[in-house]
Amino acid sequence: MTTTVRDDRTTGLAEVRRDDHLLAGLAAGSRTARLVHTERFEARSARLGAWPTWTHPALVAALAGRGITTPWIHQETTAEAAHRGDHVVVATGTASGKSLGYLLPVLTDLLDGAGAPTGRGATALYLSPTKALAADQLASIHRLALPGLRAAVYDGDTATDERRWIREHAQLVLTNPDLVHHSLLSGHARWAPFLRALRYVVIDECHVYRGVFGAHLAGVLRRLRRLAARYGSSPTFILSSATVAAAADLGERLTGLPFVEVTDDGSPSGRLTFALWEPPLVDADGRPVDDDTGATPESGRRSTLTETAHLLAQLVDQDVQTVAFARSRKGVETLAEATRAFVHDGRLARLVAAYGPYPRILDTGCDYAAVGSVAARRAS
Repeated sequence: MTTTVRDDRTTGLAEVRRDDHLLAGLAAGSRTARLVHTERFEARSARLGAWPTWTHPALVAALAGRGITTPWIHQETTAEAAHRGDHVVVATGTASGKSLGYLLPVLTDLLDGAGAPTGRGATALYLSPTKALAADQLASIHRLALPGLRAAVYDGDTATDERRWIREHAQLVLTNPDLVHHSLLSGHARWAPFLRALRYVVIDECHVYRGVFGAHLAGVLRRLRRLAARYGSSPTFILSSATVAAAADLGERLTGLPFVEVTDDGSPSGRLTFALWEPPLVDADGRPVDDDTGATPESGRRSTLTETAHLLAQLVDQDVQTVAFARSRKGVETLAEATRAFVHDGRLARLVAAYGPYPRILDTGCDYAAVGSVAARRAS
């Protein structure tokens, strides 16, 4: 279990003391042994790149309208590699703008291909492990308001008529591995025009695909490659993750292709204190036992959800801006409910709630929110 405290201001003695004080409070008394390790990473400045010369002018203008005037160096590196046809995996930090790195070549080629007789001289496929992530990516693309770009989500909730339109007209299809398996591959004849023009396949959050799930996706991607070749295309694969080691190796295992790895993060970051926290052993009645007295191998450790709820409640009581992650929406709802029960300040407890999706934390109107797979306090 991991607890992080991020500070986006300039590093200073006051911030170091504040973080030390915060962690000391969390690990006070009998909880000292639960804080097993602390690591600090100093702030870093942004390292800027430049827009690739081939970037579509409409895309540059749209990004400038969103306040993005220059890419970071890893975004430029990712974009250049994908545009020249190298299969690339970008593995930089959370919120480092990985999506812009692959959207530059993808959207540029789709816009360039919009002038084809069919309206889609190039197509792209975006795969995500969750519907929420695909919906958020689509919303981000729509906000760019690029003329002539047709992008759509294709998942289990997509109506039959809409599915037909997507197959026949969409340049960018955002979906998941299951739909690729059940719809695109099995009904490839209906997807023939899309497959014939397939230029890119983007696999977001690629660290999710491990074990049996990863083996399944590896088979799906190899079938996709064979079908694309049958229809005369050879797409470039772009993988993205903030939490994967040996990124190029993972890409090769998933697709069977050699990969270029981009790990040099050019985005700015505030100082980060990184703490490893181990939930305590419990006795036969489930009570925490920090000195191992009364603990048995059968009783094990306190659940991470319960321990996280206790930590989050302490931080809420201190009015500390906090984000706590869980693995599922149900987990987040349980976490929010448990946190409300543990918060001592009734006024603050009422502000702990479950909301979604994650990117709209700041728009929920709640100071503390469980958002998608996240429990968070809104930045003030």
